[in-house]
Amino acid sequence: MNYNLNYSLYLVTDREVLKGRDLISSVEAAILGGVTLVQLREKDISSLEFYNIAVKVKELTDKYNLPLIINDRVDVALAIDAAGVHLGQSDFSCEVARKIMGENKLIGISAGSLEEALIAEEQGADYIGVGAIFPTGTKLDAQAVSINTLEIIKRGIKIPVVAIGGINEKNYVLLKNTGIDGIAVVSAILGKDNIREAAKIFL
Repeated sequence: MNYNLNYSLYLVTDREVLKGRDLISSVEAAILGGVTLVQLREKDISSLEFYNIAVKVKELTDKYNLPLIINDRVDVALAIDAAGVHLGQSDFSCEVARKIMGENKLIGISAGSLEEALIAEEQGADYIGVGAIFPTGTKLDAQAVSINTLEIIKRGIKIPVVAIGGINEKNYVLLKNTGIDGIAVVSAILGKDNIREAAKIFL
């Protein structure tokens, strides 16, 4: 599919913040609220379960012509023909992922320093996720990255930069002058009672 690639409001899923609500309808509400890209993040489930969920989410993102990124799992991303994959520093390197996925898939890499970002860029990453910018409850092992470091990374590389980690409706304004290409949001959208309205706030 030819997606209109826009990183500005990047939704990362986490079923734990949904308070028992359905994932698919929740993601759809976020898309209707203005989310521009979706990353499916699932921890501690079987490969088959991840695949089955990914198939349903892909049907939804295709309906709205939005890219779906799969967190960590290159195999799942390929199996459902997702737009790409997002990898952390302890996952496959970008170089290895590119060999497996080919030139036409998006590869995002998490980075906490300019050095990590430069290596990812050199290896062919399409964008960098920088964080955690603020304290976050959804990724307890995330190291804190200052806004100053975020700005240094943005100035130091040519590919798009997305900030992630604890970003909510109160603090996202602190990132407005950093020059970044987008913000990745989890609970400040999916954890709210009115998901669609929560997404709209960030626009």
